[in-house]
Amino acid sequence: MEDWRTQIVLGSVGLYMVMCIGVGIWAMRRTKSSKDFFMAGRDLGVMVTALAVFSSTLSGFGFVGGPGLIYRMGMSSFWMVVCSVIGYSMSFFVLAKRIRLFAELRDSVSLPDAVAARYGSELSRFLTALAILLGVVGYLATQILAMAIVLQDIVPEVAWLTGVNDSIVAIVRFVVDILHLPIEVRDDGLEVFVVLSCGVLVFYCVTGGIIASVYTDLVQGFIMMIAAVLVFFAARSALDGGFAEISRTIMADDAEAMGPWGSLGMLGCLSWLFLFGLGGMGQPHVITKMMMTRRVEDARHILPVTLAGYTLSALLWLSIGLVMRALVLQGAHPALGDSNAAASQFLQNYAHPLLAGVVFAGLFAAIMSTADGFLNIGTAAVVHDIPKAIRGRSLPHELFWARIVTVVIAVFAAFFALYSGESLIALLGAFGWGTFAAALVPTVAIGFNWKRATATAANVAIAASLTITFGFKILGVSIPYGIDGGAISLLVSLILFFTISLASKPPSLEPDVDAVMDL
Repeated sequence: MEDWRTQIVLGSVGLYMVMCIGVGIWAMRRTKSSKDFFMAGRDLGVMVTALAVFSSTLSGFGFVGGPGLIYRMGMSSFWMVVCSVIGYSMSFFVLAKRIRLFAELRDSVSLPDAVAARYGSELSRFLTALAILLGVVGYLATQILAMAIVLQDIVPEVAWLTGVNDSIVAIVRFVVDILHLPIEVRDDGLEVFVVLSCGVLVFYCVTGGIIASVYTDLVQGFIMMIAAVLVFFAARSALDGGFAEISRTIMADDAEAMGPWGSLGMLGCLSWLFLFGLGGMGQPHVITKMMMTRRVEDARHILPVTLAGYTLSALLWLSIGLVMRALVLQGAHPALGDSNAAASQFLQNYAHPLLAGVVFAGLFAAIMSTADGFLNIGTAAVVHDIPKAIRGRSLPHELFWARIVTVVIAVFAAFFALYSGESLIALLGAFGWGTFAAALVPTVAIGFNWKRATATAANVAIAASLTITFGFKILGVSIPYGIDGGAISLLVSLILFFTISLASKPPSLEPDVDAVMDL
């Protein structure tokens, strides 16, 4: 069977792509309105929602970026896993019931809709939509880059692909020269796979909307839970002596990497504790799915399933990164030129061909459905929320424009993936996470539970968080001790939110909003 490894892997991925086309066409028939496209008709059951929540967080971030970060930093990345579990729990306890009631109260089709209802402010709607749109670019770029790197690793080199890639690079160089953009065009063969990934993603998202995403999550969630456990045992068996030998090998090379803080250090890991724990309450792809449930009381059943699925799937994140680093140190595997390739290299060389095929197919399912979710909330911001904040109504023919804008955002995110200057997928995903957390934790997680919160405080917190987050990114600011810039931005936005709210006159809430806040 080893002789057929490449064919088995490509066949599995090919079958998955065919399934995506089928799901997209099926979902298109069920997507009759913008409410269906953005909110799945607010009719999702417990299992579908639970698996969609955890798989939309892992995806390319966890299954490609996670092992790469473990390979590079050791146990530092473990803090992301633990803190994300805390974030899930806090999100559901603080927001699930209330955000679903707000969605029902004003028939919201997006998170900015609910924010506008809570604060009675169109500026709050606009700034929330802008924060979501900007955060989506970083997160969506993560998914596209992850898919492209995996494809590059598993697709055999053929002459026509090289020719297509050269043509794409020439077009990009022409555009960069015309617009005088200050970027260096790369030419490492990845461009053609970014274009291919973006093309499949656009078809899937344009046809099916969020319905395609959540029902694909149902399938791939089960696949990844089972596959992660099998991969964990495969990683354990890759070296004689199992994880004990893996730990000894890594410690002999870099004892700090196997310590509780890893190579990042204590302050860097604690900043991730803050960002991924508390910041978990500000992730719009999770919050929005809370708004899609069939019943308000479903949240109590969704959380345990989400936590179980995430915990099992995270075994893949942790085990592959450690075993690949140990294999490289022992000379059993060549050094990785790109740490993002840790997962695909392990599956290609050390997992059973059938297991590798299933995991690759599941990985693509995770990436596609997650990217669909981010494209969906980003498109809602452009088509529904920003126009409504500016002109008092959303764009006419929302469903038509939603599909057009989906294509535009996907192309822009693909460009950002290639030329943002951040090559490590997990850190690119952390940038998107930090953007959401700093802008939305005060506004949504706290503001929907604290009547004293004001629209002015929410608006200032969002504006300040975006300025700091993107200021760090654009200026290339490096914070000492490995502290994440998103954590700094979140801390500042929280201080501003509380200070301005307490210094302002208590807001006057509309009766129905006041009643929901009392529940």
